[in-house]
This record gives sequence, C-alpha cells and structure tokens, in this order.
Amino acid sequence: MTDLVIRPLVAGEEELFDSMPDPLPQLRQVSYADGIAGGGYRPERTWVALRAGQVVGRAAWLLPPGSVGDPWLERFDLTAEPSVGAALLHAAHEALGGPKAYYAAAPAYWRWQPQVRAVVETPKAAARLAGLVEGDERLRCSWTGGPLPAGAGRFSFRPAINPAEINSLVARIGDPELLTGAETARMVAGVNLAHDPLAWLTGPAHDWRVALDDGEPIGLAAPAGDACYPMIAYLGLLDAAVLSELLVDAVATLTAGGAYEVVADVDAHRVAVVAELERTGFRRVRSRTAFTPA
Repeated sequence: MTDLVIRPLVAGEEELFDSMPDPLPQLRQVSYADGIAGGGYRPERTWVALRAGQVVGRAAWLLPPGSVGDPWLERFDLTAEPSVGAALLHAAHEALGGPKAYYAAAPAYWRWQPQVRAVVETPKAAARLAGLVEGDERLRCSWTGGPLPAGAGRFSFRPAINPAEINSLVARIGDPELLTGAETARMVAGVNLAHDPLAWLTGPAHDWRVALDDGEPIGLAAPAGDACYPMIAYLGLLDAAVLSELLVDAVATLTAGGAYEVVADVDAHRVAVVAELERTGFRRVRSRTAFTPA
C-alpha cells in the first residue's frame, strides 16, 4: 500500500467523494451532496483512500444538526481490498476520537446476487478488520399500493385514548415486532424507540392505533404520516393472532391520510413478521446491518 493516500476531505473537495462511481446505484439513499447541504455530512468527517490519485475507498460519518449522539458511518464504499478499507477506518477513528457505529446498507436479496454480494461484503470485511463487531440485520420493506388483505372481522381497532394508554401498552409489550427508524431515534435523540416511543414520536396520541379483542387491548401500532416517509414506526403485540389485521389497519390509516407509500423496518430474524408484511403487499427494498465498536 505504498502508493495509498488516506485522508479526510477539506472544504471545497466535496466532488471528490462523488468521483467514485456508486457501486450500488440500485440502493435508495440520501446523496452525499444533499447530506452536505443539510449539514449531516461534513468534509472533516469524510475520508477517502486514494491510489494513483483515484478514489478507491470512501467513508462518510453522518450527524444531523441538533443530534445528541456521536456520528455514525453511513456511507462506506470500497473498490480496493478490505485491508485498504480497514486502514481508512483506523485512521478516521483515531481522528474522530475512537470507533463509531456503522450501518452497512445493501439492496434487498443481496445474498442471492453474486456480483452485488461481492460489493456488499468488501466493506463489511474491512469493518471487521478494523475491530467493529457485526450485529443484527434489519430489513426495510415498502408498500406502494394495491389491495389489502381482508380481515376475518374478529378484531376491532380504535385510536389510542391518551399517552398513558400508549405507555402502558408499550410496557406490557416490551419487545415490539416493528420499529422503523429506531437507529435514527437512538443516534439523534438518545431515545430507545422500543421502550419510550413517545419521546421520539411526538404527534397526537389519537394517531396511534389500538387493536382490541372483545374490548381488550391486544396490539398497538404507530402509523406516522408526518415522518420522512409515511411509516409504521412502532407495532407491538400482546396476541400474535392480530398481526395481520393490525398491519392492514395501520396501512389503511396512512393511506386515508394521503400516503402513497408506507415503509416498515423489521429484524431479519423475525421470519413470520417478514412473511406477514409480504402477504400484506410490502416488498423488501433494503437490508441494513449494524456494526458497533468492540
């Protein structure tokens, strides 16, 4: 690596980041230029690896204005070998005050496409070499229209009464099936979306939906229509039997408010929930794997 140069960008060099062709153009994500304009990306938190003057690795740590947490690695692309990426991360971590979290994004079904898999695996291998620990994979799913499955009519649904009812159900549920934007809530505001969703979802309580079986609450969902995308920000169950109908109710609530697309994030290991999302008409659009400092 004698001809390798690793360094941060300086102001005015933003186009250098984009001089590297996007290795995953099918992946929907905020562009680097838009991130710079919005203040989340900054040149001093953007590093490149150059070989013979060409960018062979690039990494950009994101921290939206007003965030309370540390920046996290949002963009990390490599055309060089993993050892180059590890060297880039080691240098950047030293300058940033230590290793930071990395959220490795990939297209849906990336494992099934050999060329895409090779692109995805290279920065992940570099992250491991740099000492980051691979964690859970989460899937982003998107509903973009179409008929919703008809329910059996066993359950009924209503708006939440007040924040106290929401907090009580959240405490009883404990581990929800869907959390959309949980990483952002944690990194930007220090909020655990599973345990304290109202600290992040500050809309009216009546926007939440409560599932009932013979008048007893058995499920809770937060259809959030005013987020960056209309989304099911939270969905938790006290009775697994209501999953299908609560999903349909949440989507119908958002479409009644004008949504043409609804997104939902789910842990990849929740196979039954993923299957129910797909039966409801959602399709997988992204995978995201968390890496954390050791």
